[in-house]
Amino acid sequence: MRIAVDAIGGDQGPEVVVPGAVAGARTFDVALSLVGPEAVIRHHLSSIDLSGVDVDVVDAPDAIEMDEHPAQAIRRKPKASIPVALREVQAGRSAGAISAGNSGAMMAASLLVLGRIAGIDRPAIGSFLPSARSRTLVLDLGAVTDPKPHHLVQFAIMGRVYAERILGISNPTLGLLSNGEEPTKGNQFVQEVYPLLARADGLNFQGNVEGKDVPLGTVDIVVTDGFTGNVALKVAEGVATMMTDLLRSELTATLPRKLASLALRHAFRSVRSRLDYSEIGGAPLLGVDGTVVIAHGRSDAKAIMNAVGVARRSVEADLPGGIREAVTRQTAGKDPVVPLGADGELSTSP
Repeated sequence: MRIAVDAIGGDQGPEVVVPGAVAGARTFDVALSLVGPEAVIRHHLSSIDLSGVDVDVVDAPDAIEMDEHPAQAIRRKPKASIPVALREVQAGRSAGAISAGNSGAMMAASLLVLGRIAGIDRPAIGSFLPSARSRTLVLDLGAVTDPKPHHLVQFAIMGRVYAERILGISNPTLGLLSNGEEPTKGNQFVQEVYPLLARADGLNFQGNVEGKDVPLGTVDIVVTDGFTGNVALKVAEGVATMMTDLLRSELTATLPRKLASLALRHAFRSVRSRLDYSEIGGAPLLGVDGTVVIAHGRSDAKAIMNAVGVARRSVEADLPGGIREAVTRQTAGKDPVVPLGADGELSTSP
């Protein structure tokens, strides 16, 4: 299996992405195609041990910056690393693509190059937030900031496939993020989504869940719009960082605490690992016809390494195929409240 990685995307660029991707290729036993300016990539590869790793370089002289408009940048820069990496997937030379660069551009290019799965109007970014039960799958985390109500039914269908195929959860429970548990709670959008989820076939819908229920792990999957989901993700990341820093500060404040913390260091490391976004690595863009993983813009080498693992697991689980089958089953039920495939082009807001 070969994975294409945008070698110059992300806040830290090839200095971090290249060694992180090579570590991922070695850890998860995949071949690697690094996409970007060839001379730059080879310069960074020159100081890395490549023994036992199949790495090639795909030249892409242009880059899409984080502040560029996604759709405009894709049209102006066809030789940028993001669309070139996706064309590697389209041509069958790579099984999946990863980028920590402009997420809006990654989404727009994925739709342009790979297309949508038939019956899916909007893709969704799905990933995990830490919870007491391990992790809660949340989607959308930023792909579609202003969806229509029936899009969340599609998100729920894709989330179910992810939970079943990646996590091995049979009949995963599903909740709709709101400001109260009662069906009457929430804004107009949430109140319109609720009956659609309740009536959709094959979804183990448990009703509304509040923000507190995400870290408590009350349900396996939480669906929401991309704006709210992205805010929730950033809040969770900030709280996790604060808690880690606070624990470190308090545990090293006095000599007795330092001595006590030595005995508990393995437990503290375990907690830190569960709260560390880099352990997750990246989030699959569900709904596009191929394996696409979007990594955090501030990804370090460890996060890039784990994003390679996400890509491998997504390919092995054939998430696009699973989503295609689930949509077909839903459409066969002829449920009029789920107008799958009804919309036009996707908004490319990040």
